[in-house]
Formats: sequence, C-alpha cells, structure tokens
Amino acid sequence: MSLPTELLTFAQAAPAPEANPLITLAMFAGLFLFMYILIIRPQRKRQKEHQQLVTGLAKGDEVVMTSGILGKIIKLEGDYIEVEVSDNVNLKFQKSSVHAVLPKGTVKSI
Repeated sequence: MSLPTELLTFAQAAPAPEANPLITLAMFAGLFLFMYILIIRPQRKRQKEHQQLVTGLAKGDEVVMTSGILGKIIKLEGDYIEVEVSDNVNLKFQKSSVHAVLPKGTVKSI
C-alpha cells in the first residue's frame, strides 16, 4: 500500500517551525535559577556552617567525627586536632573531619 504522491509532496513541502531564540534563552535562565535555588545555594550554606564549626573548635570540646568516633579535643595543631577517645588512646584527625560539637559531658554519659 503506497500513499498518493500529492500527500507525499504536501508532507515534504510543510515548513519546519522555527524556535524563538528568546524562549530558548529564557528556558536556560529558568533552569539555571532552578538549579541555583535547589542545589547550589543550600550546599554553600552547609559549607559556610561547617567552616564556622571548624574555626570555632577549642580544646576541651567534645566532638563527633565523620567516621562516627566520639572524643574530647585535647590539642589543636594548625589543620589537625588530637582527640582523646578513651583512657590513653589519642587519635589525630584533620579539623575538617569534625561532624558536630556535642554538649559537655556527652562522652562520659555514653
């Protein structure tokens, strides 16, 4: 079964719709705004809060590391901290690996 030649020539002769460049540009701008609001902005906020946490560390703070280890900071050395996790067991970590600062007395109560 074949189509009549008049129908084939009509289908070939139909002009293709052209996209408006302003609409395309507006869609890209909307996509970027969407990505900024939902992804970039919250991530920057979390980074800023973590940086404030790291700069505010002090000797005697009880912390949770990203690995889940709990301990008390006994020494600060540049970008590193020394954490006492048990009697006579001290571990050295990078400051950036601190996940959270705990209220005083948390480690002893566990």
